[in-house]
Amino acid sequence: MTNPTEHSSQTPPATSHRPQALPGKPLADQVMSGVKADLKAWATLEHPFRPHLVSILASDDEASRVYVSSKQARAKKLGVDFHVLDLGTGATQPGLEAALRELSADDTVHGIVLELPLARGLDADAALLHIAWRKDVEGLTPANLALIAAGRESEAILPPTPRSIRFLLREVLGNDLRGLRIAVIGPGRTVGRPLTFMLNNRGATVTLCNEHTRDLTGVLRDMDAVVVAVGRAGLLRPEHVQPHHTVIDAGINVQDEGKVTGDALPDLPVRAQTPVPGGVGPLTSALMYQNLVRAVKLQRGEEVE
Repeated sequence: MTNPTEHSSQTPPATSHRPQALPGKPLADQVMSGVKADLKAWATLEHPFRPHLVSILASDDEASRVYVSSKQARAKKLGVDFHVLDLGTGATQPGLEAALRELSADDTVHGIVLELPLARGLDADAALLHIAWRKDVEGLTPANLALIAAGRESEAILPPTPRSIRFLLREVLGNDLRGLRIAVIGPGRTVGRPLTFMLNNRGATVTLCNEHTRDLTGVLRDMDAVVVAVGRAGLLRPEHVQPHHTVIDAGINVQDEGKVTGDALPDLPVRAQTPVPGGVGPLTSALMYQNLVRAVKLQRGEEVE
């Protein structure tokens, strides 16, 4: 299975007033070459095999629908069976959990994605308990997160967005993150919390910021990198950053006119910055399909890396 390089060469600091661009597509293309090779091998078996991925929506969150559309388009190109189970905003907790248990028990389903956030009144933590961990291609079940927190990443299915962020950080900071200071703004369960453990597992010193963090500019001043993943457009502004910072923007905000923006203002006066769209998103999507391949191999008893 091909991963984006785990040994990225360190890039010298940008010298112009515009930050070095950090597009996700080049790394995503590396990931997808490995995914396509595995899918082709399964398709040419005596009894051809196609993975089946199911995405569950239980909200009217526009960002979630953007993600689902992206996954669906890529699945069609890859030849992966992709279905959306849209429970709507009227979904109940028992109904959602029953649907997840049914999918987990279905041998024809190989990957399950519960799109977050859920509608008001639904409990994501309780719902995720009902997804079989080997089908958890988003790496968010308690079983997978516990392995990450315990430093046992090789045994887990890793959340693709935090993993995407870690790869993009290495593109600028180099493969060895030990001793680097990285701020994560946003302690969400899909990005901020697992990312904190995943960066710590690589020896980085992590500062996790939230809405109660005082003097954000002062907190960020001596950081080597800043990751923002809140879901609030324009949250990270020029007064918050320094020229030596690398900014990874994992926010996605859908404006009234349909334009997608990140949590950071574009073209901040920093060393490097991911664009939105086109930064974290493409690589996250590719890594999710790599997780699907890993999940299938675990379920079929095939060797995994």
